[in-house]
Amino acid sequence: MATFVLVPGFWLGGWAWREVTADLRGRGHDVYPVTLTGVAERAHLAGPEVGLETHTADLTGLIEAEELRDVVLVGHSGGGMPVTQAADRMPDRIARVVYVESGPLPDGMSQFDTNPPEEQERLRALIGDGHLLPPPAWEPAEDPQNLAGLD
Repeated sequence: MATFVLVPGFWLGGWAWREVTADLRGRGHDVYPVTLTGVAERAHLAGPEVGLETHTADLTGLIEAEELRDVVLVGHSGGGMPVTQAADRMPDRIARVVYVESGPLPDGMSQFDTNPPEEQERLRALIGDGHLLPPPAWEPAEDPQNLAGLD
């Protein structure tokens, strides 16, 4: 059986992997869904000091603390960046890296750099004096999966 560490995209917590986690565990795999520092239910930990290094430390810390080996490290969207960095830092512990709606960025490029200049300007305006983009607007009644009603 395999060991999976599941990393959600921006603004999401480990709970976003609920169905995947249940399915993989039902097949006998070990699964560790992660909520990165400063997002979702850990949003109260956000601050200017929280960034890619913190998120990478979340992953490497988990892998070390749980003594995981041969890990399938899965990153969704913005979770792909700390997944890439964690895999680079502990290649002896990682069996595979899987990107879902993501992928490794070229060296020296940030996620922000992937946006055209006009979008970068719009995003900077949203950030203002803060350090993070605000989560996108979400109306539970309009959510096709109606995630608000899930336990």
